[in-house]
Amino acid sequence: MATKTKQQTWLKHQRLRKGLTQKDVASKANIARTTYASIEQGERNASVPTAKAIADVLDFDWTLFFDDQVRDSSSGKNTA
Repeated sequence: MATKTKQQTWLKHQRLRKGLTQKDVASKANIARTTYASIEQGERNASVPTAKAIADVLDFDWTLFFDDQVRDSSSGKNTA
């Protein structure tokens, strides 16, 4: 995600849309709740396997986790 606020809003919305808690998502994705919380809060980036697991639980395309990074790199912007 491009910004912390955007990631917080986007991922939290996906979770709430399904009526799930952070603990629910983490449990279903087989990751620690603290890991999920850090990703949702923008403090940590999801690895590809973790992104796929979370996306499977929340029913969206896992590449959305990396959409902004891909778009920025294709436009020549530095995402670091």
